[in-house]
Amino acid sequence: MGQRLPASFNHPAHAGAARPWRRQLGKVLALALVGAPLVPAGVEAQTRQTTIGTKGAQIYCFMRNNGNTHTVSWDAAYAVIKRQGDGPFKTSPQHAAVLITEAVVDNPTEFPDCGRYLGDLFKQPEGSGEAPRASGGLTRNDRYGS
Repeated sequence: MGQRLPASFNHPAHAGAARPWRRQLGKVLALALVGAPLVPAGVEAQTRQTTIGTKGAQIYCFMRNNGNTHTVSWDAAYAVIKRQGDGPFKTSPQHAAVLITEAVVDNPTEFPDCGRYLGDLFKQPEGSGEAPRASGGLTRNDRYGS
């Protein structure tokens, strides 16, 4: 079957010499198997959301700083944010607005003149008690009635 070890190898005096190596290997393997995901999934998801928000903020702020209206800038930024999301559900307009706001507030030097536009992300449409939505979308009242 296998190669037999000399009887002297199994002697108690040799057993101690092999154990530290085996213990270290056992610890390394145990940590590798148990602690494999060193970065928790929540941290990775949060980092991804931050990146998506930064991309949205770059688009929104660049367009606004170059004279585009809120609606045009918002539609472009929201389209990118929706497309970048990898979950089964699309990112809501409210969440996208928060992602853009967080990116601008967290990096004011990267978006120096964008703070003045952030309020437009949260303005209520005239005569409506609802939050802003992507153009062409239905509100809950449109869809289900009051």
